[in-house]
Amino acid sequence: MENLRELFQIMIRRFGFLDKYCCSTDEYNISLVQSHILYEVDRRPGQSIQTISETLGMEMSTFSRQIQTLVKMDLVKKSPSPEDGRVFVLRLTEEGKGVARQIDQQMNAFLDDVFSHMSSFEKETVIRSIQLLNASMAQSDGCCSCKTEISLATKES
Repeated sequence: MENLRELFQIMIRRFGFLDKYCCSTDEYNISLVQSHILYEVDRRPGQSIQTISETLGMEMSTFSRQIQTLVKMDLVKKSPSPEDGRVFVLRLTEEGKGVARQIDQQMNAFLDDVFSHMSSFEKETVIRSIQLLNASMAQSDGCCSCKTEISLATKES
């Protein structure tokens, strides 16, 4: 049996997840975290900071720093919720929508290239397998347990 961790390590490297910037546009270098934030805010405009942070599984302090950076870059607008002024909601600016669209096009072109080396059956098999893996990961109690273990070890020292 192949070393599963090694398979995932290689896939992560080939996706470029370890690069400082995952995506570049004409004017911006966007980190992987920022790309995920732009994607979620674009999918769900007007959602609260808390909701988007929870969706991404990010700690609020880390998420807030990233949002501040994206606001300074004029890609995200943070404003008080009309229903509750204590809650802030997020929307992409016009510039942010353009950047999100460019990143989406880059990722789709990359995936099209990757899948072009497979038959239709292989592509469908990979997609079904990824869906199955995502569903199983969602049900796993061990997901991201290393963060918890590291946090506990840090608090104990």
